[in-house]
Amino acid sequence: MEWKELAVDAASPVPLYRQLHDHIAEWIHGGRLPDGAKLLPTRELAGLLGLNRTTVNAAYEILEKEGLLQAHVGRGSYVCAPRHAATLDWESRFRGAAPDPDLQQALWTSSEDFISFSSSRPDQEIFPFEAVSRAAAHELKQHGDAILQLGAAEGYPPLREFLHSQMREEGVAGAGDELLVTSGCQQGLDLVAKILVAPGDTVLLEDPVYPGARDLFLAAGAQVRGIAVARAGLSISELEQELSRHHPRLLVVTPSFQNPTGATIPLDARRELLALAARYGVVVVENDVYAGLRYHGDDVATLKSLDGDGRVIYLRSFSKVAFPGLRVGWCVAPRAVVRRLIAAKQLTDLHTDQLSQAVLYRLAEEGSLAAHRRVVLRHGALRLEAAVKTCRAEMPAGVEFLAPDGGMHLWLQLPAPLDSGELLARARAQKVLFIPGKFFAVSRSHHRALRLSFASLTPDKIRRGVGTLARLIRAQSPAPAEMREGVPALV
Repeated sequence: MEWKELAVDAASPVPLYRQLHDHIAEWIHGGRLPDGAKLLPTRELAGLLGLNRTTVNAAYEILEKEGLLQAHVGRGSYVCAPRHAATLDWESRFRGAAPDPDLQQALWTSSEDFISFSSSRPDQEIFPFEAVSRAAAHELKQHGDAILQLGAAEGYPPLREFLHSQMREEGVAGAGDELLVTSGCQQGLDLVAKILVAPGDTVLLEDPVYPGARDLFLAAGAQVRGIAVARAGLSISELEQELSRHHPRLLVVTPSFQNPTGATIPLDARRELLALAARYGVVVVENDVYAGLRYHGDDVATLKSLDGDGRVIYLRSFSKVAFPGLRVGWCVAPRAVVRRLIAAKQLTDLHTDQLSQAVLYRLAEEGSLAAHRRVVLRHGALRLEAAVKTCRAEMPAGVEFLAPDGGMHLWLQLPAPLDSGELLARARAQKVLFIPGKFFAVSRSHHRALRLSFASLTPDKIRRGVGTLARLIRAQSPAPAEMREGVPALV
């Protein structure tokens, strides 16, 4: 190493210690001084370059602060070469769209001062933590040696048998059906896409729709097409048009308390949907994730229970009625379908976490799960009432919304020319968050719509948050028109 090449210019306006620092740093970054190389002692380098020792000390100190140098007392100073950034263009290798930063901003905030209508999840304040802790301790003590080992891909046997029995009692599981435990409904959708959808296949989705479903099928290479959702759920007339024109591979639908609209398909329309599916030979995926969250009225028969020829794949989860973090859902489908889903699941994650399944089974067996559901329904009804009543009382004329009988969401339509994305920017400044309609779009823009998820908020926060939004909308609204509670304009 020719240390004399570290020449500095006394006539330069740049301080000598800074010139010396820059030269050494350039050598380190360029690899001329490799990781672990020992630098000359400050006294020796100062004498070699004709500098004051304090000048060399100052240069070394800056290098050490930058992490390029490490000094060891009695041993000297050694290079800590930086780990070079990858030169491969990773962005060109990725498939699918990048995460949308606008959506992330709408979803997350670290401040408890915010009132967030963004997250579709139950209220953690009503979780029965003591019951869960007892169940976990019991299962670990009694069965820990088994449930902490690898398990069956189709699910923890006691829970699987319990769920299958429940599904038979509800008329969901028929004689030729089997049940697979999944890591939530999301994994159920993913496994269905893996075994049934090839790139280029057409998949029909509700429009607007839960973005996780849309993006999953897009990532699988499918051509997704949206069917309008109104007060009575999926448009049956538009469904028939799409089936006849595009002969899709799958129809994915959430018949009860659909996300984001909260709409529920009536019984007669469900029968029409199944008749159309049979006529055009399409598989129906029923995402019944909001089952069990009806606060008013009677349940409507599931598509799976009405299915006469075994074409419905049924998905359900504990995530909305109990504990989203445990990630336990299930799929009911004809035996041949479940066998293929199990094989796909083995390639994905081997099996769903057994401890979570064992805890949920224990809670179900001892009655704690049913008791918790009653609490969820009572609190959910109060939250829905607060959201609907405040919208009716405070939203300005021209705002349209659907008042569901259950679920977790209200879907609002703003009067033209308002834009929900612009409203979010103003609402965030007032510490209120929601998800603009554009993030749920399939074939339509929904730029005037927004979703309010109320389940995780107290009634007081709901009233304050909706009131804030109403004031912001009123300040931007055009000339008054009659406010209607009814069918959102989804064109």
